[in-house]
Amino acid sequence: MSFLRAASAALIDQTCFRRILSGAVIVLAGASLSCVNNASVATTANHSAFVTLPATGNVLLLNINGATGTVTVGPRTPVAENVTPRGLALHPSKKFLYVANALANTISIFNVGASGILTLGGTPTLAGNGPNAAVIDPSGTYLLVTNVYGSNGSGGDISVYTMDSGTGALTEVAGSPFPANTGPTAIQFTHSGKFVYVTNPNIGMVTGFSFSPSSGALTSVPGSPLISGAGASALAIDVDDQYLYVANPSAVNPSPNQSTVGNISGFTINSTTGALTPMQGSPFTASEGNGPTALTVAPGGSGFLYAVTPGTSYSIWGFSITHGTGQLVALPNSPFSLSGGGLFAVVDPVGNFLYTGSQSGNGLSGYTYDLSTGAPTIIGGAPFSTGSAPGAMVFLE
Repeated sequence: MSFLRAASAALIDQTCFRRILSGAVIVLAGASLSCVNNASVATTANHSAFVTLPATGNVLLLNINGATGTVTVGPRTPVAENVTPRGLALHPSKKFLYVANALANTISIFNVGASGILTLGGTPTLAGNGPNAAVIDPSGTYLLVTNVYGSNGSGGDISVYTMDSGTGALTEVAGSPFPANTGPTAIQFTHSGKFVYVTNPNIGMVTGFSFSPSSGALTSVPGSPLISGAGASALAIDVDDQYLYVANPSAVNPSPNQSTVGNISGFTINSTTGALTPMQGSPFTASEGNGPTALTVAPGGSGFLYAVTPGTSYSIWGFSITHGTGQLVALPNSPFSLSGGGLFAVVDPVGNFLYTGSQSGNGLSGYTYDLSTGAPTIIGGAPFSTGSAPGAMVFLE
């Protein structure tokens, strides 16, 4: 059962108001929701998404059935050798797609045409050393890209660019790139846009910055960086910007969880300074399964966090986020023994479907999840082949 299809009429009564509050997301996704006679009626439009294919050097268009979540493969950009596209970000106008090319040290700018068809917009922009992940600030003004190896032996940094709304062209801001400690990979904004956090897998840390909306400059938050755990590699922030979660796939767990490897660190976010404080009970882990490498928080206030591990056994860890403390509590029957994939975890714009990228399966796994229990159920036909392992995924609509 999906996020918008509740298990019972009573549960629908309890969640209807919350769904109306999240209506902005629903409208943007082309969906409508009404609550009549204790029942929820949801209609969803089909979606499109892009995934990078690092091994073959191109970007693939995906078409997603809004009712079932089924994925069909669309056109892909021409193969580009010695490029290795990884992270990607979509301009708010949906006219431009930015792709970080890890091997070529460039950022490609694609024009997004009718039905999501991509055409390369001129010569790629020079980036930092080892561009990895890309994100656009909530105002839609700046593109941020993590550079794993950094510039001039800095050990890792973040490049910040303004984006021309007419052409998509990038201009690096003053002071960029900004040092971000050793080997930054994942990057995420708070929903407010005030703060930015990155993971540093090689040193098991998380680094935080305050973000200037006027200049794009990054300034370290107090106490940054903080120790998270071995291999820190993925980030998730709750819908209210109160808590930051970091997946530590190589962390060794103390008793009684010594049989598992890997956990999730939880931090509270100071709303004024962006400083992080480890929360009580952190780190959190599962009773079975190893090496969580991707995280996502379900939208719309459901309070569910999912951690995904490579492989097929106990590959999805599900948690509820405790109101007031941020502590993670395992969902009933979690971890779930489903076909997973540790490359990424994303939820569609409406909040109906969870998708994960799989290295071993060369494609996508897709799930619905129950609103009352959070339990995921694999979508019919999944996993869906993308031909080669996807690197990152972003929704067009």
